[in-house]
Amino acid sequence: MFQTLKKAWGVPEIRKKILYTLFMIVVFRFGSAVTVPFLNTEVVASWMKTNASDGNFLEYLNTLTGGALSKATVFSLSITPFINASIIMQLLTYALPPLERLRDEGEEGRKKIEKITAAVAMVLAFVMSYAYYITLKRMTDDSGNHAAKYISGGNMYFSAFVIIFCFVAGAMLVVWMGNRISDKGLGNGISVLLFAGIAARFPTDAGTLITLTKENPSKYLFVTIGYLVFIIAEIAFIVFMNEAERRIPIQYAKRVVGRKQYGGQKTHIPIKVIMSGVMPIIFAMSLMSLPQTIQLFAGQPTKASGFYYHFCHLFSTRSFTYAAIYFVLIIAFNFFYVSIQYNPVEIANNLRQSNGGIPGIRPGKPTSDYIQRVLNKISLVGAIFLGIIAIVPIFISMADEQLASLSMGGTTILIAVSVALETTRTLESHLMMRHHKGFLK
Repeated sequence: MFQTLKKAWGVPEIRKKILYTLFMIVVFRFGSAVTVPFLNTEVVASWMKTNASDGNFLEYLNTLTGGALSKATVFSLSITPFINASIIMQLLTYALPPLERLRDEGEEGRKKIEKITAAVAMVLAFVMSYAYYITLKRMTDDSGNHAAKYISGGNMYFSAFVIIFCFVAGAMLVVWMGNRISDKGLGNGISVLLFAGIAARFPTDAGTLITLTKENPSKYLFVTIGYLVFIIAEIAFIVFMNEAERRIPIQYAKRVVGRKQYGGQKTHIPIKVIMSGVMPIIFAMSLMSLPQTIQLFAGQPTKASGFYYHFCHLFSTRSFTYAAIYFVLIIAFNFFYVSIQYNPVEIANNLRQSNGGIPGIRPGKPTSDYIQRVLNKISLVGAIFLGIIAIVPIFISMADEQLASLSMGGTTILIAVSVALETTRTLESHLMMRHHKGFLK
């Protein structure tokens, strides 16, 4: 990776792309420090420290935004509205025939879908901004101070308007910056900004480990060393699984046209083990966050009995039942996401039309059944891997409450490593385009 960066820096055009991307990341981090007016950020930070913990959905959103959500900054929503809009549009593309036709139109259809996605992202930004504003109105610290400074009298509506539109403007600005990185920078802009937000939390986690080690060196010295070794091993395992794939061999039949012979070559269909990425984890986390959202607005149970108490205890982020349900949901959503991405029948028909086939498997239904069996096995392996990566932080927080606030969990490491590998491949493709041998060598 470092050798690739060194070679890329020597190419002026690629160097400009790298500098442009770094500039956008700096602007993104600067916006993550600019607070929204009419808010008491100290109250927001105090409330988020108490409620955005134990690996719940608020803590997950705060990690994705690089801590901007807990500071009530302009980029508090970051790219979450666009990610949600992209997921919704991706699912609707397979469910609604008009969107499916747009997807099949090629480049023009893709541009139309991107415009619709941007519109959906704006609508979601308004909804999320309003929901966050309602949450801000209810935030108080131990002294009874409110997070929103002007929530009564004639200034109430004006302050609400300013707060909500600052959040919406910040979300749309982040989307614009991501698109500019994709056009003029390096890699996928949204993924790069997501990586920047996650990576910004890592120094805070390192500071937490250092503080714990200083306060109790006899206990946390070995815990810190073990945790760092575990993170390195986890990164290596994620890289290995991210690059792993199952290759289905394909043999094309020979055809003789005149005096020339066509076909007869051998190739393969690559099926990645983690073809769904972090989508199953996001879907499962969104579903598992509903009970926590109910608790956020309804409050904690007042007595240790009754349905509501057992309901809250069942979905507590530090319980084995929560981890088990979370693990099962990730497996289910992984199979669902793979099923909408891969169509074995369509692949089998394309192979038959191009005079290709799998050695030892008859064309048609036997081919589609074989591909489906391979997909099921690969999906199960990938789902188990994603489930293990997702529930490891839960068991770490069970073992030690002091480590529950660390954001260097499985999901964030998986996202960061995936974006880093994607950006490295983009760099390598740019280098290959400019350093090929050509026809004269």
